[in-house]
Amino acid sequence: MKTKSLIAIGTFSFLMFGCAHQMDQDAKVEERIDALLKQMTLEEKIGQMYQLHSNGNVADYKELIKAGKIGSFLNEINPTTINELQRIAMEESRLKIPILFARDVIHGFKTIFPIPLGQAATWNPLIVEEGGRVAAVEATEVGIRWTFAPMLDVTRDPRWGRIAESLGEDPYLASVLGAAMVKGFQGDDLSEPTSMAACMKHYAGYGFVEGGRDYNTTIIPEVVLREVVLPPFKAAVDAGVATAMSSFNEINGVPSTGNSFLLKKVLRDEWNFKGFVVSDWASVAEMIVHGYCADEKEAAMKAVNAGLDMEMVSPLFSKHLDSLVKEGKVSIKTIDEAVRNILRVKFKLGLFDNPYVKIPQTSKIYADSHLAAAKEAAIQSAVLLKNENHVLPLTEKVKTIAIIGPLADAPSDQLGTWVLDGDKNYTQTPLKAIQAEYGKKLNIIYEQTLGYSRDINTTNFGKAVAAARRADVVLMFLGEESILSGEARCRADINLPGVQSQLVEEVKKAGKPIVLIIMAGRPLTIEKEVNLSDAVLYAWHPGTMGGPAIADLLFGKAVPSGKLPVTFPKTVGQIPIYYNHKNTGRPPHENLQLIGSIPPGAKQLTMGYVSYYLDAGAEPLFPFGYGLSYTTFEYSNLQLSKTDLKKKDEITISCQLKNTGKYEADEIVQLYIRDRVGSLTRPVKELKGFQRIHLKPQESKTVSFTLKTDDLAFWNAELKKVVEPGDFDVWIGPNSKDGLKGSFRVTE
Repeated sequence: MKTKSLIAIGTFSFLMFGCAHQMDQDAKVEERIDALLKQMTLEEKIGQMYQLHSNGNVADYKELIKAGKIGSFLNEINPTTINELQRIAMEESRLKIPILFARDVIHGFKTIFPIPLGQAATWNPLIVEEGGRVAAVEATEVGIRWTFAPMLDVTRDPRWGRIAESLGEDPYLASVLGAAMVKGFQGDDLSEPTSMAACMKHYAGYGFVEGGRDYNTTIIPEVVLREVVLPPFKAAVDAGVATAMSSFNEINGVPSTGNSFLLKKVLRDEWNFKGFVVSDWASVAEMIVHGYCADEKEAAMKAVNAGLDMEMVSPLFSKHLDSLVKEGKVSIKTIDEAVRNILRVKFKLGLFDNPYVKIPQTSKIYADSHLAAAKEAAIQSAVLLKNENHVLPLTEKVKTIAIIGPLADAPSDQLGTWVLDGDKNYTQTPLKAIQAEYGKKLNIIYEQTLGYSRDINTTNFGKAVAAARRADVVLMFLGEESILSGEARCRADINLPGVQSQLVEEVKKAGKPIVLIIMAGRPLTIEKEVNLSDAVLYAWHPGTMGGPAIADLLFGKAVPSGKLPVTFPKTVGQIPIYYNHKNTGRPPHENLQLIGSIPPGAKQLTMGYVSYYLDAGAEPLFPFGYGLSYTTFEYSNLQLSKTDLKKKDEITISCQLKNTGKYEADEIVQLYIRDRVGSLTRPVKELKGFQRIHLKPQESKTVSFTLKTDDLAFWNAELKKVVEPGDFDVWIGPNSKDGLKGSFRVTE
């Protein structure tokens, strides 16, 4: 007991010392900021609030930098140029304030990881954190110290091109993974040379754009905003995210860039955010187009008064803040606070003391460890959606395989969206990986058939069918080119583009097992293709090492463990479709009468009145959280530590998980709850926890989750977060649809 007490005292003392040290460091930073602000002219302060897109020509910016009129550069990645621009700031400007260099490093700098939506399918915070760390190490090597990630927009619409950059449809999953990505980018200490300031975006509501169309309007009740949209951003703030980006969209009539409710009330007053807020590209000027501001001057005024600290690219702050201050329409206090926020981040990044890029003798770009991490991320991101008759993994009985499709050897396309610096020459494709590993063991027949995913030329279909007939198994690599997803890449029709679906139909005629591997930036409506295939592996856009990862999965060197971070619709007409929806007064039942079964002349009253689509039913193609394995898992013996809880109490929910198959594998165990009755209606299910469990064949483990009553809280009609007494259902299972069910009650 004495030893434990001494340890506890030592730990407490260490923590107190750490806190005191951090407080002392923070106080010193604020003192240095105060000293700088006292010396700065209004012109120099406004300069810190301007981010300029670099054209790489130092001469074009020399005088602006000397005059202190540029606070940040976007898209300069030449370390020699960066050092020269920084030298001018540190040696020739009056106050020697360093410049902050930024870049969109979204899912890798050179070594490209799966798209964020693919990383979300790993349900593995460690994988996501490692992806951010690798990106930071590589990007900081050339001088990038600020990235515009993670994107934390919860979305329920796969038509939206930027779903590829999201972490899915669930606020809890996005919160956990978003915080992990922030940690990866920023490391343990922002001042470390390999640390990069993260930027949570797009704040806020961008994932709710009408019609899934980029830059569009959003109408979001405040309860939904607080329940669904804002939690991932709050988690990022709690994780210490250095910066935030206002979104393009308007929200309830007010563009986010000029939205004081978001930028001041929530972000500053409620969450105590200490970083700075940057606009999205020219979004200050776009408030005029929105119809929220009459001219540039009003746009600058509304943005800065709402709490925007830095303007990206458009020069409205530079042109108008000086006169707005002199006219009394913007206070000097507002300007000082914005500059303080910017300088604070620069100090924390250590730029004042170490402003220059130190180019290492040995580059870590494309390091073996980075490629290995990217491969593991691609393995864990892949989701096995179907595997009839255990077609996968491929065994020694397979002697000849046909590889067909436009994405089997498409090094650029498998990298996905927002890979400004990715190099296709380093991409390892599935075709090349399979040929390298199995070319001497197997007869491999390759027929690309289509030049690209949108190709409508059917000339080579005959060759594809002939190849399939000669093979034991057909591997079809289909999906979307990278250009079809990402910003401004929205689709009204999310079927396989071009004639890919027709290609599957033709190859099916060969009568051989078809394994469909899909690379895409979003969920696609692939019900027909799933039905035509024997196995389906959804690989997203898997990045640099996608080829070896997919090869390992197909041949059983790795076992699929990915789970869907977003619901897959059967048809685009079901959108929005998401697991954590509300119930209706007439929810669907199991015996729905679909359009094909309605007899001619049927009477109006014979079909019943429940909520579903005559031609699509009520269920998605695949539910949120879904994903198969090469092994099987058995869930049993659900246990609740108690069935009655008081407020501020907690409950442990557990079950037995057994690997009943033949493969050592991971299972992602998921915890869901439902608040049966609330003062505002509650979703039919809500994710509240998940764990990745590794089991050997026939091995069992007890999986436990602890829920506090605070975890059951929601925002009520008075916009207060409350825990209401009542009955709750709870599930532990493999996805949002299936699982062991129990119940408990919360009392006053």
